[in-house]
Amino acid sequence: MLSVENTLISDELIEENFVCNLAKCKGKCCVKGEAGAPLEQDEVDYLKKNIDKITPFLRVDGIKAIKKQGVYVKGNDGDLETPLVEGQECAYTLFSDTGVASCGIEKAYTQGAIDFQKPISCHLYPVRVKNYKELTAVNYHSWDICSDACDFGQSLKIPVYQFVKAALIRKFGQPWYQALEEYAKTKN
Repeated sequence: MLSVENTLISDELIEENFVCNLAKCKGKCCVKGEAGAPLEQDEVDYLKKNIDKITPFLRVDGIKAIKKQGVYVKGNDGDLETPLVEGQECAYTLFSDTGVASCGIEKAYTQGAIDFQKPISCHLYPVRVKNYKELTAVNYHSWDICSDACDFGQSLKIPVYQFVKAALIRKFGQPWYQALEEYAKTKN
């Protein structure tokens, strides 16, 4: 384990390999699970303020779910999450003609409608961040629906931390990522 600033980083970010393989999984992480994507308070505030700019990029079912539940919900554990469509996919999920899930928030971003890429929890996946009073835990989340991503990452020899580099820098900053990268070199 590595400690950088007030974070504790699991070695699994270095030891495990991962590269999303949307051709195989079709974005199941946007559809499966018991809850929506975790949200931070500033993300909730942004969604509230900008939902009218995001709505044109969403599906009708997603819009209905957001109108009924709000731009976020509180989960069973009290955490902030994206709402779901009838207990299934995230309300912000889009589907391609071939059934591949993607993010409507990110589509609004790439089209220049907003300046927020997508929730950091989605951008970081398969990395999960848990805040505690004294520190923040940064862990790899293993999920069976991502077995194709693990196989693909293994074939390319790309560790988790490299796959989510941009997201880790977005969340923690370049110096933090550099410290992780230096630590990874000592592990190999």
